[in-house]
Amino acid sequence: MFSAQTVIRDLENIRARGPLIHNITNFVVMNLTANALLSIGASPVMAHAEEEVEDMVSLASAVVINIGTLSRYWVEAMKKAVRAAQDNNIPVILDPVGAGATSYRTATARRLLEIGPVAIIRGNGSEIRALVDSGARTKGVDSLETPEAAVEAGRLLSEKYGCAVSISGPEDIIVRGEETIRLGNGHPMMPRVTGLGCTASALTGAFAAVNPKYLEAAAGAMAVMGICGELAAEQARGPASFELHFLDWLHLIGTREIADRLKITT
Repeated sequence: MFSAQTVIRDLENIRARGPLIHNITNFVVMNLTANALLSIGASPVMAHAEEEVEDMVSLASAVVINIGTLSRYWVEAMKKAVRAAQDNNIPVILDPVGAGATSYRTATARRLLEIGPVAIIRGNGSEIRALVDSGARTKGVDSLETPEAAVEAGRLLSEKYGCAVSISGPEDIIVRGEETIRLGNGHPMMPRVTGLGCTASALTGAFAAVNPKYLEAAAGAMAVMGICGELAAEQARGPASFELHFLDWLHLIGTREIADRLKITT
């Protein structure tokens, strides 16, 4: 059963093992996501060249695929990474950034899902719905749906691909089949810092690297994100200082903060 102790255990394992997380992610967020992984105790690598992606995947403990800044060369590298992860039994986290905004994005995310098993899909409500419903739309990379509206789509994706689906928003909802975990942590300042959704996907990779129960892993990552967001907001004056304090709290967060603040809602 998911609890604060689950999150604490996984966080301790990340810090003890320092898992290598291979990210094929977008230009906008590379620095933030790499620093977030370092702050929590994981080891990031950002490698997207077709010529080396398969070798890099073989060294990793998890692979995070983020389609934020697409090009045909990166799409081919993503396909190779998913296949290599399957060959090496390494969990894949897919962040379908902006799915629903353009047909190219939506089709790319769907193709990646068809190539091989994905452990966790992590996105906002609109992105998750767009993977199921061709009529769903996003506002650029921003959600036009509440997480609740995307729950049924999340369940359909989970059943079809055998994965966990993490739907972010004011309340984070994580589903796998009929199982559901709802989390109430976070702060309104978080959407004001670009790349925090992508950071959530990177941290999800770190948790999946140490916990093969991917529903729990996805929930643990979102719990730490939300709690660190709350703690950072208490010290921040605005988005710039929020980002600074957020990274600090990823480094500092421990048993007390998680036990005292975790909000599992019903």
